[in-house]
Amino acid sequence: MAYGMNQSTVALDSIQDETAPLLHLNSDLDPFEDVVEREKVERSLLRKLDARMSLLGVIYILNYIDRQNIAVARLRGFEEDLRLEGSQYATCLGIVYVGYLLTQVPSNICLEYIGRPSLYLSSCMLLWGFVSMLTGAARGFYDALIARFCLGFVEAAFFPGALLLISKWYKRDEIGQRTAYLANGLLIANATGSLLASGILKVMDNAHGIAAWRWLFFIEGALTISVAICAMYILPDFPKTSFGWLSSAEHALAIRRTQEEYVVDDSPEHPLKGLWLAISDKKVWSLAIILGLHAFSSSFHIYFPTLVQTIGYNPIITLLISVPPWLTAIVVVIIVTKHSDLKSERCWHITISMGIALVGYVVAISTMNPVIRYISFFLMTQIHAGYVCFMAWASTSVSDPPSKRASALALINTGGILANIFVPYAWPSSWGPDYSKSFGICIFANILTVTACWVFRSNLMNLNELARSTLAGRKYYQYQL
Repeated sequence: MAYGMNQSTVALDSIQDETAPLLHLNSDLDPFEDVVEREKVERSLLRKLDARMSLLGVIYILNYIDRQNIAVARLRGFEEDLRLEGSQYATCLGIVYVGYLLTQVPSNICLEYIGRPSLYLSSCMLLWGFVSMLTGAARGFYDALIARFCLGFVEAAFFPGALLLISKWYKRDEIGQRTAYLANGLLIANATGSLLASGILKVMDNAHGIAAWRWLFFIEGALTISVAICAMYILPDFPKTSFGWLSSAEHALAIRRTQEEYVVDDSPEHPLKGLWLAISDKKVWSLAIILGLHAFSSSFHIYFPTLVQTIGYNPIITLLISVPPWLTAIVVVIIVTKHSDLKSERCWHITISMGIALVGYVVAISTMNPVIRYISFFLMTQIHAGYVCFMAWASTSVSDPPSKRASALALINTGGILANIFVPYAWPSSWGPDYSKSFGICIFANILTVTACWVFRSNLMNLNELARSTLAGRKYYQYQL
């Protein structure tokens, strides 16, 4: 499906409901009449912007590592030292998402109102780095539980806030690839996190009488704090609040690009207005449900070190051989999302990626042969290409008007967070080492996710057709399919 017209001209009195997220461009107000000069300034703007935005990928790596290093700690005595029993470990995994659930929506509303992500997101990062270090000092189940809840409470600001920041600067046909670079942080975290953890566990094992898994939390938390301090000076704010690192022409064009994308001014409004617009949009809830289903379908990544260990190697080797499947996934994600942006198509790309993962689940269930099972991990990780395409799809489907964008992105992400509270209980140790029941849940959720995507696509086709008939003879923006 074609993306639509990037420089569509429509009357302001045209229909402005969900049937037509219209684009407005009045050339009389365009200060960049010289196309060649504009392209030159735009290239410079995007080059500077991409350089600063790349830090978001690094932050996401640390965000994921600090959230998931508990899975690595499990391999080196976390459960035994804290005397965890029954489902207590799963509860420690899931409780972090309760904090996410409570914080994401109000956090994005607050960020939209403040308009200073360089300070807001960096401050949250400082806090979660400190909480991560405290997890290493836990002495029992309740210590770990409280630390994990607080971790989710402060970590929650980052991902929806990063999506909001991206959507503020980039045009609709630029968002997909930038979302891919951000989401690749999760894949890189799975790869580099294992390498980093294996090094820490080997070098710091019982150093100064402290267990290796405790050093894991101490060192990775300290690393997060260090990067947070740098982020305060590197991350950009929103176009209208960013100064100093752009020339006057680049700054003017950044604001102009936003005005060209939306029919309304991208200025702070009463936060509850945007929240109500998001809540009342059925597309937001459809996307939230799809993301929740996807969370169950891709839940294997939470227990990935445990699954790789079923091949039969010691913890250090297990962490090292966990890297290649994620490195492969990074390459595939970049290729798939770039092609998705080029074709302005999302649903088919999501379907194919999830279909490959589905094959991986079936293979994993069918055998415990170490070689074949290891190959299945390469297939499973391809599901994340579909995830990145989905997030780009969501960002371009609910972003107009801008006042609703912050709440919409947070609400959609909350769908995945709500599912993640229950996901850990789908992987009890008693179902190992084959975990066939857990993979069965992934298969079922995978099929439901793909089905829901196609239903959503059908709905967007109907909205496009309605806009086409309503705005006959005029240019209009079409939802990506």
